[in-house]
Amino acid sequence: MENVVNSLQQFWQFTGFANCTWQHLVMIAIGLIFITLGIVKKWEPLLLVPIGFGMIIGNIPLFFDPVTGVGLKVGIYEEGSVLNILYQGVKQGWYPPLIFLGIGAMTDFSALISQPRLILIGAAAQLGIFGAYLLALLWGFAPNEAGAIGIIGGADGPTAIFLSSKLAPELMGAIAVSAYSYMALVPVIQKPIMLLLTTKKERLIRMNKPRVVSQKEKIIFPIVGFICTAFIVPSGLPLLGMLFFGNLLKESGVTKRLATTAGGPLIDVVTTLIGVTVGASTQADVFITGNSVKIFGLGLLSFIIATFFGVCFAKFMNLFLPEGKKINPLIGNAGVSAVPDAARVSEVVGLEADPTNHLLTHAMAPNVAGVIGSAVAAGILLGFLG
Repeated sequence: MENVVNSLQQFWQFTGFANCTWQHLVMIAIGLIFITLGIVKKWEPLLLVPIGFGMIIGNIPLFFDPVTGVGLKVGIYEEGSVLNILYQGVKQGWYPPLIFLGIGAMTDFSALISQPRLILIGAAAQLGIFGAYLLALLWGFAPNEAGAIGIIGGADGPTAIFLSSKLAPELMGAIAVSAYSYMALVPVIQKPIMLLLTTKKERLIRMNKPRVVSQKEKIIFPIVGFICTAFIVPSGLPLLGMLFFGNLLKESGVTKRLATTAGGPLIDVVTTLIGVTVGASTQADVFITGNSVKIFGLGLLSFIIATFFGVCFAKFMNLFLPEGKKINPLIGNAGVSAVPDAARVSEVVGLEADPTNHLLTHAMAPNVAGVIGSAVAAGILLGFLG
């Protein structure tokens, strides 16, 4: 009978019920909220559903004896566990370049090629990154940590993971979840700022139809674009190389199977893995800290700053442009890297002002410029902080 009781006691101490804390329950609740928002509200379900379920996975309470080192060896931070092995793709920065390969294979750069002036809006929006970097320094973070936090302002989850894995791996979970959360909330965050910064007259500006881009230009652009950006910031090589290579696969016309794989099954698999493992990395005892709260606050501020500078710079450009060539400042929000969601916000807000004024094609130019800009900004930060 004593053996039975001892066995039951041993079984109990290994259950989640015996090891549960309020922090675990809080993180599981947040995971459920993410899943609900993804399914019910349809806010970036490809991101929020995997991350939300990953949060639940990572916060199932596990037994671990720090004295003897005895545990179940299944947690994401336990060396050699399956989750830990999958997490290496995040920790070592393997997944982000593969995501960029898929983004390049899916993205049409025609809007940017036909309207190169709009790349300036994408560049201006990257000030959100450097603004958040300065704020993080003021809030007491070390320079390398501030750089990793600042990249959230680029609205680019893979870039945030890549840079934080190099500069501040201990903050990666909070940075990644913050970046992906705010990417999903782009419509909620950006619309009020866009309306606040623009007048009704500005929102009604009609832009000239972009010129048709030749196939030769589409092929030359990723090659020249990569060489130019990589020479400026060699440290951004993994992201920039994969982005432009993926686009070359798409536009070359002779590698359709590779482009289809990179922009379809490959990016879907990697997105699933990155979402689940990033979610699972929010283990309660590691994630619930004062720094995590600060990072979420700085992430929101960085999005606001990026949107502000994108819209305001479009208004600034209009001071020097003649009538008929002015830019609708509503596309300024698309300077962040959330492709194509930020461009869709430009379209939606523009249609609310004028149901016949479509801005999506124009907004894609600063949007794809933002993708390139966030990778360049990450390379700059890695170059002087790494």
